[in-house]
This record gives sequence, structure tokens and C-alpha cells, in this order.
Amino acid sequence: MVVFQLNKIKGIVLCGGKGTRLRPLTHYIQKTMVPLGVKQKPLLEYVVRLFNFHGIKDLVFLVNYKAEQIINYFENGSRFNVNISYVEDDPSSKGTGGSVLNAHNNGAVNTEDTLLVYYGDILTNMNLTDLLRYHAAKQAWGTVALSSGFKVRVGMANLDRDGKILGFVEKPTLEKPVSVGISVLRGELLEDMKRLKGERQELDLMGEVFPHLLEVDKAVYGYVSEAFWYDVLSTEAYEKLDPKLVDETFREILG
Repeated sequence: MVVFQLNKIKGIVLCGGKGTRLRPLTHYIQKTMVPLGVKQKPLLEYVVRLFNFHGIKDLVFLVNYKAEQIINYFENGSRFNVNISYVEDDPSSKGTGGSVLNAHNNGAVNTEDTLLVYYGDILTNMNLTDLLRYHAAKQAWGTVALSSGFKVRVGMANLDRDGKILGFVEKPTLEKPVSVGISVLRGELLEDMKRLKGERQELDLMGEVFPHLLEVDKAVYGYVSEAFWYDVLSTEAYEKLDPKLVDETFREILG
């Protein structure tokens, strides 16, 4: 079988959101800059070091809210052995897909690239090398990173047809894998995304782009991983993240 060869890989990090569920922290700190671990490194530093660990050196940060905090800390990325460019969000191109298209419009990514899109509030030690190999081997147009064994953070009720509660399951583990906020796209899809967005202001990757690929029969695959991942989506989630666990999990990546 002929294996599809990956083009130049661009790591695209979505880090422009206001992080309203992390308030009051995010009144003062960009959500991707919240400190984690015993050494209190910014969340985004773990992302950058993960990319570097897997040899992905060309990064594009899609920024907006409190962008100065990110730019002042990471600068051009040389301190972390990577190259970082910055693209500020455009109000006429909103949503995750819209932000990626804006990066294309600004020349930061092009149709010849392989796009590794990473939501900046996700903490993981996922094997990005293996993810990219999987994407290439499947000759996929898009690949979504998934995690099995996701534990719901709230209790769930079992109801009968009349609405009577039969019992509760406290923080159950889901049987089906869930998206972890990382995906790989062929750069050629930027043209599809332009047509899909049209004159609208907003385009969402998971809600619109991937369903579109399925509709037009362009192969989308799921890469299931058992790697550690954590969504720092709220103040409660942030407070529950054990600093020692972070340091232990990312010891090899941090060097």
C-alpha cells in the first residue's frame, strides 16, 4: 500500500479565548498562561514543549485576549527551540475554523502544510509522532484525537419512562471515546473551509468542518489514545489538578 506522505507540519495552537469559566483568574491571566505543576509553568509551555519533544518546530499561535502575556513570555520561541509566529483573531472570521482560516489569510499556513490543530487549554502528553503517523497511514483528510475511558465529572441519573429516578451513577466512565481537542488536517482543506464559511462570520471545526468532510466522503479517522489528558476548562477543574501529578507526567517532556 502506498502511504500518504505528510507535508510540512504546522502546529496551530488556539489560544485567544477569554476563558470565562476560569474567572476570576482570567480577569488577570490569559487562560493558556495559568500556572501548573510544582514549578508553576504556564499551561501553554507544556504545549510548546510537547510539540518540540516530537520534533514539531514551526508553531502558529492564534491569539486575541491578553495576547501580550503570551507574546512577552514566548517571543519568537527560540528559548524553547521552536519557531513561533502570531496571528491575531479577526472579528470577521470567528470560531475555531474561522481562526484557522484567518491564519491562512495572513500567510501563516498554506494548502501545502499538514495542520496539527491544538486547543490551548488542553494538557496532555499524547504521542504526537504516533498521531501523525496514523494520519499518514490512513491517508486521511482529517484525524481527530480521541480518549477512551473518559470519566464524567458529575453524577448521572437513571430514569424510567415516567421520569422516576431509579438510581444514580456517580461520575461514570463513558464507553465511547471523546474528542480531546487535537486534530490533524490536510492543508488542502483550507479551500473547502473557505467555501464552507462563505460570507458568514463564524466556522467551527468540530461542529461544521468535520461533518462536512463526512458528507462529501472525505475520509476522517479517529486516533484513540490512552495518554494522560486534562481539560483545564473551569476554575473547579484547575483547582483539582494535582501539581505533583503534572510534574510526574511531564518529567520526560520538560527535560
